[in-house]
This record gives sequence, structure tokens and C-alpha cells, in this order.
Amino acid sequence: MSRPLSSSLLSWLRCFDAAALHCSFTLAASELHITQSAVSQQVKHLEDWLGRPLFHRTPRMLTLTREGVRLHAVVSETLQTLETTLEQLRRRPSQEEITLNCSPSFAMRWLTPRIGEFLRDHPELSLRIYGEFHALDRAQMTQRQIEAGIRFDRGGYTDVRATEFLEEWLMPVASPAFLADHPGIRAPADLPHALLLHDMSPWEGASDNEEWDHWLTGAGVTPPEKHEGQRFNLSQLAIGAAVSGQGIAMGRLSLVLDDLISGRLIDVFNLHVRSAAAYRFVTQPAARDETMLIEAWLRRESGVFRAECQEWVRAQRCTQIG
Repeated sequence: MSRPLSSSLLSWLRCFDAAALHCSFTLAASELHITQSAVSQQVKHLEDWLGRPLFHRTPRMLTLTREGVRLHAVVSETLQTLETTLEQLRRRPSQEEITLNCSPSFAMRWLTPRIGEFLRDHPELSLRIYGEFHALDRAQMTQRQIEAGIRFDRGGYTDVRATEFLEEWLMPVASPAFLADHPGIRAPADLPHALLLHDMSPWEGASDNEEWDHWLTGAGVTPPEKHEGQRFNLSQLAIGAAVSGQGIAMGRLSLVLDDLISGRLIDVFNLHVRSAAAYRFVTQPAARDETMLIEAWLRRESGVFRAECQEWVRAQRCTQIG
């Protein structure tokens, strides 16, 4: 019986994943320690094998096609799961080691820049952070030895303990250069739907356009029947595309505050709508004391961050709805 996932196909998929993550063959080559032409050739082999393009190639940028977005969502999650499982099998956890399974964008943009101080205060703890966004339940956490998770979702957990520690606010964001090139964008009704950047999976079970529809409704604008624009499987990727001037992303304040303060991004309308989702710390019903230390730290740190956000909101005279 033939095996569809041959070594060649796996190599093509790995190159495709890196190119899709960075929207660049050059950056993918740097990550994989091979040449740019090798990455491009591997992706072309995959496209030929599938019989359809996965990228739109232009002199200035590389963007995923609809089929490319669909494939990248599956490949990215599969590789993350594989890496997590291999790491867990390779190492034997010590009593103080804690596995924290965290929404990837939140882990990259909020958690990891802050948690270093906590770990310095608790040198007895060894924390392993894995970026994943699938829903968690008790059986899955037990089977995969996940002691705690951080999820951005609407809740509804039944057999695990889930505690909300940080709310979220949504606002359209874009680069200064993009807005300079599109001076006609003055009100929410002026948004060019073909240039909106979408996180197509803000949480498991959400629709592709969940956050844009929610913000538009809160802003008093009827969402379009059909959304256009680029789609990504992580908020981090949509934000990156906005920073590079590719369009307008739906920003989450916890993920874009630093970019707003630095000027890399601009809050387009200074109109914030509270998200239907929030960040939750998820544990087994009987969590270890070491795990609860993390929850206590998250509560304190989110309180400090919330105060920083409110100070910035007041200074910018932003309107918050919800």
C-alpha cells in the first residue's frame, strides 16, 4: 500500500509552512537554513502536485490564496501538535515542571515579554509554553499532560476549571503609510472590504469574519454579506500584514498596544468594541499549587496592563462600546 505522505511531500509542506508564516521565501529560507531558491522550488513542487497555486506572487509581496490559507491552517496546527508530542515524549517532567498550552498570538505578543520576571521570582519552577488554540477538555488535558492553558474564547467549559483574567477590546488598525495612501477612510462606512485583513480562527468554532462583523455591528455599520481581503489563521499574522502596509487588521488591544504606542500601527477610528471573547486560564479541577501561582500572577499582571490600557485610551480620547 502506498503512503501518501512521502518524505518529499513532507519536505514540501515544511517549506510551505515557513513561507506562509513569514509571507516570504527569503525569510523562510533563513528559518530553514536553506537557499531562497530551494524554498521556492519546494513550494512549486507542492503546487504542481496539488494542481493549484497556494500563493499570489507579486514583485512586492507574497500572499496566500484561499486554498493556501486553508492548507496552512491545517499544516501549522499539525506541526505544532507533532512538535509538542515529541517534546513531551523526549523529556520526563520534574515535579516542578509545568506545561502551559497557550493561544499562539497571545503567547508571542503578551505573555512571553512579561513572564520572565515571574520566573526569576520562582527559580524552582520550569515552565514549558506551547502555542496552540484548539479547545481544551479534561480528557485531552489528561492524555497530553497539559497542566494549564490560556485560551481566548467565549467560555462554556464544562469539565475543567476556566477563570477569566483579561477582557479584550477590538479596533481596526493600519500602518501610517497605508492610511496616508488611503485618505478617504474617515468613518467605519468608508472601510474598503477588499483591504480588510482577517483572523479566520480567533477561537475554535468562530466564523471567518467573527471579529470584523462584531466590531462593525458595534460601530453601527451593517456587515457585508460577503467579506473580501486576506485571511490568516493567527491574529499575529494579520497584525504583521497590517504593519507591513497590506491592509487594515482587526486589532486586539492586548496584542497591539505596543505597536500603537510606538507608532507602527494607528488606531484608525479610536472606536473600541468589547470582544465577545476573553482570555481564560484553564486547569484541571484539582491543580497543583505551582500552577495556581501562575494564575495569581496572571491576575496581577493583567490588572497592571488594564490600567496601562485605560491610561492610553483616555489620552487618545477613544470611545469604548460594551
